Order: sequence, then structure tokens, then C-alpha cells
Amino acid sequence: MNEMVAQLMQHRSVRSFDPSPVPEADLREIVAAGQMASTSSNVQAYSVIAVTDPALKRELSVLTGNQAYVESCPVFLVWCADLNRLSGAAEAHLEPGADAYADSAESFIVATVDAALAAQNAAIAAESMGYGICYIGGIRNRIEEVSNLLGIPGLAYPVFGMCVGLPDQPSGQRPRLPVEAVLHRNRYDAEKGRGPVAEYDETMTRYLRMRTDGRKSTPWTRIMAEWLTRPNRLHMLEYLKKRGFLKR
Repeated sequence: MNEMVAQLMQHRSVRSFDPSPVPEADLREIVAAGQMASTSSNVQAYSVIAVTDPALKRELSVLTGNQAYVESCPVFLVWCADLNRLSGAAEAHLEPGADAYADSAESFIVATVDAALAAQNAAIAAESMGYGICYIGGIRNRIEEVSNLLGIPGLAYPVFGMCVGLPDQPSGQRPRLPVEAVLHRNRYDAEKGRGPVAEYDETMTRYLRMRTDGRKSTPWTRIMAEWLTRPNRLHMLEYLKKRGFLKR
């Protein structure tokens, strides 16, 4: 296993941070590494807001579901899918009355994927420099308020947040599905993954029992059944349409 793969295999979410700030040079290097991720047609349809102001982080910690580590991390990165900058940059080159498709479902997918790819590159860069990270999907819990708080314009939205800082204690690593459950060859094979999923249920049961000193041992498939039947963030569709996305 080469050094890069070994580092990737050590990823874990960090939720407890040393208060030391992330130097500006390190922050710029992390974001620059994010920018080198693949991007569809070179549109680079994302932006990132680095939040270091304590009052802003405190508000964001509440808006993301009272997640204390959003406030305690030295820098909280808000990764945004951003077609606003792209639309503004192209405006001078459009013929009068020309139709533009920033509001299409495909453009939305491109911007969201671009943001995710850049963020993951940045996460790997940060970890290689000794920092820990934690993605925060809770940024979408009260996304309208987050957007107003951070001044995010139309045709842009916060996809997720990311805590970044030096870990102040070791973090556990959650096991993943076996490769056999996710790797298909030539055609999708729905039957193929069932055995590995059953195996993973046993792995997760052991992991939860160990992590919680025996208080929990719920199989992964049951946890996922609960996740699938939970009406989670149903406000997102209306929010995205209000922001100018998904109109065609």
C-alpha cells in the first residue's frame, strides 16, 4: 500500500479540536488543493466561506443542530455550489435575449458535484498536514437562515460545512461496507451485495457494542431503515427552487 492510499485508509471524523488557529498559509494551501480536483467542463462551480469569527461560529453551531464542534473548531468551511459567479462572469459574452441554463437540473448537479470533489481534495490535503476534519450536513437543517447569515446569493447554496483544526484527542474509525458490496463488474448486480451487507451488519453490531460499552448494537440495515423512513429536510426542494435552481 503506497503512502497516499495508507493516508486515505486512516480517515476518521474529528469532533474535538485544539483551539490553535489554522495559519492563513495552511488555509490557502488546503483550499488551493481543493481547487485542483476535477471539475466538469472547467466550470469550477463552487465557492468556500472560511468562518473564523467566534460569534458567527456560535450561530452556525445552533443552526446546524447544536453541534458544539462547529463552534469549537478553529475554522469552519462552508462549501457552496455556486453558479452565481459563473453566470456573472459569462454575462458579458451572452447575446441579448440568449437563454442560459444555470437554472437547469444538470447545472445543479454539476455545481453540487464540483463542490463535493473540491471539498474532498481539501479534506485530504488538511489531513496530510496533520489537521482533522468533520463534514457537517446539518448546515442544511436551517439552510435559509444560514444563507442569510453568510450572505450567500441566488444560484448558490451551502452543500455542507467542514470543521478543520488540530485534533486534541484520538478519534475512532467507523468501519465501511466490504468492497464486494459496492464493486460491480461490467453490470450492476443487485444480488451480489446481499452477502457482504449481512457481513457488515455483524461488523457494525460489534463496532457499536464496543464504542458504547454495550449500550447499543443495532444492525446497520435497521439503522438505514430508520433513515429511509425519516422525512429529513423536506424543505430543501422549495429552498433550491427559490434560489433559482431546478427550474428545468
